[in-house]
Amino acid sequence: MLGQHFYNEAIRKTVIGFGTLFNNIELVKKDPNTGDVLEVEKVPLAYGPKQKFLTRLEQNPDVDRKVAITLPRLYFEMTDINYDSARKTSPVQKYRTTITDDGTEVKTQYVPVPYDMAFELGIIAKDQDTGLQILEQILPFFQPNFNITLNMISDMEEKRDIAIVLNNINYEDDWDDNFLNRRSIVWTLNFTAKSYIYGPYSNNGIIRKAVIYESIGDLAESRRSASYTYSPKALEDKNNDGVIDAADDELIISTDDFGFNEGIELL
Repeated sequence: MLGQHFYNEAIRKTVIGFGTLFNNIELVKKDPNTGDVLEVEKVPLAYGPKQKFLTRLEQNPDVDRKVAITLPRLYFEMTDINYDSARKTSPVQKYRTTITDDGTEVKTQYVPVPYDMAFELGIIAKDQDTGLQILEQILPFFQPNFNITLNMISDMEEKRDIAIVLNNINYEDDWDDNFLNRRSIVWTLNFTAKSYIYGPYSNNGIIRKAVIYESIGDLAESRRSASYTYSPKALEDKNNDGVIDAADDELIISTDDFGFNEGIELL
């Protein structure tokens, strides 16, 4: 009932764009006496809920796996999606893009629908200093938002700036002085991505003629009407016949520079 199948991957691209922000965070270990860097390791990042990683942390390692989970690590997941009426625009507006290899057609698409996508980012560490070191590499960039540019619809050359807003930060330390259990410190950061979801696009021919009708006076008596016609006018010899005439007008494509032929007819 809704029409043809389409899949623009708008939600998927937003998830990937959000995760990419945090895929290059490093943990640096220094000598406490000299300050020399002893080790630099990249903090692993994975998509999934917090419970998944905490469960793996609490499980006993088996024969094939020497450790239950490597700490520190980052996790993230999309937790919610909601329509954002504050960013709504007129639903009848359209985007038009010229097909680069064929100037006689354009691609047309209605404006996207604004949606807020909620994300949770977690930092799991085994000690306080490690968690704080990772946290401080994230917070300064969000005041409280950080913009990223996503190539939402490549065929339409549609790129959007997506605002990633930091909403709140939560802290959790589950160590209860039981030395038989593993300790985990978890910082949870909640974000909102101000993204968009797009509908299908279609190919359309270019407009070669526009007609405007204008009427003055009473409909029953003394009514005067006129018809104004506008069409593209070639500015160069398109068919190489030595003259610029109506035959060249028919060869104009949307990427050419052109003027206008104007006509008026009294009705």
